[in-house]
Amino acid sequence: KNENTPVHARGGLRGGGGGLEKGKQPNRHFPGNAIKTTKYTLLLFIPMNLFEQFHRLANIYFVGLAILNFVPVVNAFQPEVALIPICIIMALTALKDAWEDFRRYQSDRKLNNTPCLIYSRKEKQFMERRWKDVRVGDFVKVFCNEIVPADLLLLHTSDPNGVCHIETANLDGETNLKQRRAMSGLCISDPEFKPESFDSLVVCERPNNNLNHFKCYKPDKEKVGAGIESLLLRGCTVRNTDTAVGFVVYAGHETKSMLNNNGPRYKRSKLERKLNIDVIFCVILLFAMCLVGSLGHFVWLQKQPGVPPYLVADSNGHLDSPGLSAFYMFFTMIILLQVLIPISLYVSIELVKIGQIFFIANDIDLYDEETDSRVQCKALNITEDLGQIEYIFSDKTGTLTENKMVFRRCSIMGTEYAHKENGNPLHCAILFKQNELMQHLSLLFIVILHVFIYMHIHVFSRSHQASNPPDTLPNLAKMSGSLRRFITSWQRKPKRNRIFSEDSVIEEDHFNPPVKTEGSGAISGLQTCSLHAPSQDGKPATTSDNLSYEAESPDEAALVYAAKAYGFTLMGRTPNSVTVSLPSGKELVFEVLDTLAFDSVRKRMSILVRHPITKEYVLYSKGADYAIMELLEHLCGKQKSIAADTQRHLDCYAREGLRTLCFTKKVVSEKEYESWSVNRQRALAAMENREELTMDTAVQLETNLSLLGATGIEDRLQEGVPDTIVALREAGIQVWVLTGDKPETAVNIGYACRLLEEEDLLACTSILDCALEEVRRYSNDPRNVDTTPDISLVIDGRTLTMALSSDLQERFVDLAKHCRTVLCCRVTPLQKSRVVKVVREKLKVMTLAIGDGANDVNMIQAADIGIGISGQEGMQAVMASDFAISHFKHLKKLLLVHGHWCYTRLANMIIYFFYKNVAYVNLLFWYQFFCGFSGTAMIDYWLMIFFNLFFTSVPPIMFGIMDKDISAEMLLGVPELYRMGQGAGEYNFKTFWISMLDAFYQSLVCFFIPYIAYRDSDIDVFTFGTPLNTISLFTILLHLSIEIKAWTVVHWVIILGSVAIFFIVTLAYSGTCITCNPPSNPYWILQTQMADPMFYLICVITTVLQLIIIFLESFVIFLLNVRN
Repeated sequence: KNENTPVHARGGLRGGGGGLEKGKQPNRHFPGNAIKTTKYTLLLFIPMNLFEQFHRLANIYFVGLAILNFVPVVNAFQPEVALIPICIIMALTALKDAWEDFRRYQSDRKLNNTPCLIYSRKEKQFMERRWKDVRVGDFVKVFCNEIVPADLLLLHTSDPNGVCHIETANLDGETNLKQRRAMSGLCISDPEFKPESFDSLVVCERPNNNLNHFKCYKPDKEKVGAGIESLLLRGCTVRNTDTAVGFVVYAGHETKSMLNNNGPRYKRSKLERKLNIDVIFCVILLFAMCLVGSLGHFVWLQKQPGVPPYLVADSNGHLDSPGLSAFYMFFTMIILLQVLIPISLYVSIELVKIGQIFFIANDIDLYDEETDSRVQCKALNITEDLGQIEYIFSDKTGTLTENKMVFRRCSIMGTEYAHKENGNPLHCAILFKQNELMQHLSLLFIVILHVFIYMHIHVFSRSHQASNPPDTLPNLAKMSGSLRRFITSWQRKPKRNRIFSEDSVIEEDHFNPPVKTEGSGAISGLQTCSLHAPSQDGKPATTSDNLSYEAESPDEAALVYAAKAYGFTLMGRTPNSVTVSLPSGKELVFEVLDTLAFDSVRKRMSILVRHPITKEYVLYSKGADYAIMELLEHLCGKQKSIAADTQRHLDCYAREGLRTLCFTKKVVSEKEYESWSVNRQRALAAMENREELTMDTAVQLETNLSLLGATGIEDRLQEGVPDTIVALREAGIQVWVLTGDKPETAVNIGYACRLLEEEDLLACTSILDCALEEVRRYSNDPRNVDTTPDISLVIDGRTLTMALSSDLQERFVDLAKHCRTVLCCRVTPLQKSRVVKVVREKLKVMTLAIGDGANDVNMIQAADIGIGISGQEGMQAVMASDFAISHFKHLKKLLLVHGHWCYTRLANMIIYFFYKNVAYVNLLFWYQFFCGFSGTAMIDYWLMIFFNLFFTSVPPIMFGIMDKDISAEMLLGVPELYRMGQGAGEYNFKTFWISMLDAFYQSLVCFFIPYIAYRDSDIDVFTFGTPLNTISLFTILLHLSIEIKAWTVVHWVIILGSVAIFFIVTLAYSGTCITCNPPSNPYWILQTQMADPMFYLICVITTVLQLIIIFLESFVIFLLNVRN
């Protein structure tokens, strides 16, 4: 645009402001490209971090009590001392937050200062600048293997056809390359792009986070529209293209990648929710104890005959009334007994989960050597939920199966042909000579499927240094052909054996590739073939020997590899042509007119091509059988027989567990094409409802199709899937499979992976009430009392839609919970997530969803735990998941072993924490009965703080990280042990209150035996409190020792080290601290006690009496477990 072009409002973006001063930038009102992901600034870190930490109610509680202790009338001990525990906890949290924010700052600075090329008007050339200097409207040039700095509307590429290829792994995890095309009407075809000659206005939509959608248009007389196929997203990497030039439409925080950067998802575990309830119970218990102390203080003052000499009046000689003193004492008791709420529990839980994740990620049994991948734990706060799963929802393809397809069988014009393995040379040679139909279908595979072809070549970046060849160089393009004359000749001469010659090809029909890519089409859709064709002279020639194939959809790659086995090889492509090598060695070049992309509504994809010889317009389609069969032209005679035979073959393939696809064609008249093309261009240029309009044009053309044939592709089961499913079911977990395949295919796979058993009553139903009545009748049969119903439910997508409606949900869930297995077939990604949500909410159960593809993301995010498998369909499922594994079989050990350990460890540690704190705090509570409920402590305040922060904090953390109540071999051999964590689990209402009662008993024994031993003696208060502190330490640590089931050197070191630290610190404190806590004086207390035999006798007797009860409790629990 010209320099004096006025600034346009949002939606109108004019390019070319590079090199101008900031005040003269035509698009200066739009945000810059510099990003800031930090949460804090240096000056505001402390107040902002404190504000964030005070979102935790526990922090508010402890800070409030510490402040309350500064009030003279209610303080329990030295005010500054009360601040130490919460200050330490919050300081550690602040340091962690500061370190994380500093790392974000370093990342932002590195990214903002990344070099890029921006066009400068003053210099009349592209100049090196930084990402942070990019503005909306600037022209930016990107070289091969460079990252796009902002969202760019593509204007020009080094490719003469205006094509650019990008890798979006940084955004969606997909490593396959995607094609982008320069916006039509703006593309400059000159070898060198000249920004000064560019003068256009482009209106685009407001910024949004949809990575797969973009709308813009050039407001001329005839609007020229463009979509996501013309947008280079920030964070993508340019591949297989020397240079690309575009102008910035979104910058900085308005780019799609930044709008999708929402940070990690937070999930609260089931155990954490129970913990919060128990903390509330502890608060209620604390208030009850404080109320007892307050009332006790009031009664004690009332019973005094006079004013006690130790009650000091104020400066006016006034003493508070007993009622007011009791009121003040309530708050004093809260301060004194505040440790009843475990201040360090939440921090300890986080440390334990980090340790558990470390051991999960480093389990050698969960490591995949082939892909060099281990378990990824991305949700740090729900590891214990792995031990409580009751329902598993699994995808089929790529999850239960390998997603490594093998072409097995095909049906052509009602005749079936088999194929042994991909590329079996001997078998292919025989079949090639005997079956011309097979030859010609092979050629159809070449032109109709979405397969990437790549060569190992050197691509030079801006630095002129040869980069490593990319793993794949897929250029998305569409390919197709016509088999009309093939089919006619095949029908006339079915038994004639001849080699496929160039003349025969010319006599037949022809094949051409589509260009436009409107969707990923990774599922059951017609796709594109692509090849990196060297654009410069001197590069190596393309031969069939140096080509490799890769596909977004593995079943399509299997078909093209099968075609190559018969001598039909895809050699190259441009956006408007496809080159195919024939068995004779000749090459054919085909033209593509348009591509009708796959979508989840149509369940198919088509390409429109023009015959290179006859110039006929031919539409080829492929897709799911039910989506294709209903579009066939009026069937009669032989066509009707062919359709019936093909359908029979499809049903046979499905029963064998093969994946099926149907192929059709339609000859389009020139008049019909021209009329349709006008509507198509109008739909593609539309700003509103563009997707709906383009789909309508596709549906308009996809009518009266002629059936060509069908294919059956084998997707083998992953290793260990049957054993894993059997073990999961023995563990009490119900396994559901949600798949888009035919019911026959799903049932066959169900039997193969032992999800279904031969004796199962299979309910394939479309009538919900009838199925429910049948299941109830089975359950009510006296012969089936006390037996597990062997009923499996198979339900298709249409029935599922009705079953999930609000008035039928209850009956569907009622039916499903009576079934051992449920198979949902022909379901959409949205239905998958709805099924998970309905079961989770209606049955109140813990759910896990596992899948490997982008269509499983909704299901994974809807479950309590989402697991992604890093398979053949990209990384979107892994990126959206909480945990990632490489094979389904790893789920067995992840749940049955690590899930059980994580849950039992954390549950027992939390129960132990409550026990430890209540047992210790109750010592102070019992003492109040003997000190007039005055809020006095018989243990030095510093030692009380050290007790929880240092002496007894590390042992329970190591207990939660390393304990193994049952060995891994036993857990894998007896999957029923997993049921211990399901439902209420080990950490429930009963176990919590049993531990509370145990703590009360332990505190009674710990307090009153020393009290009886020292009664009527003249010892001071700290001399009485020191044995209590020592006994409490021994009892708490020995109690933990009884709970530990698997001792290691680490446990011994930490337990003995805690005891040693206790005596070292206490002796040092008693020997050096004379006035640390005036007016009390703990000087030389422990040294004197350790010289008295009575001290040792009291410690031994009291500890033994406490442990006897603990042993009896453990023995009773053991007997109950054995009985169960």
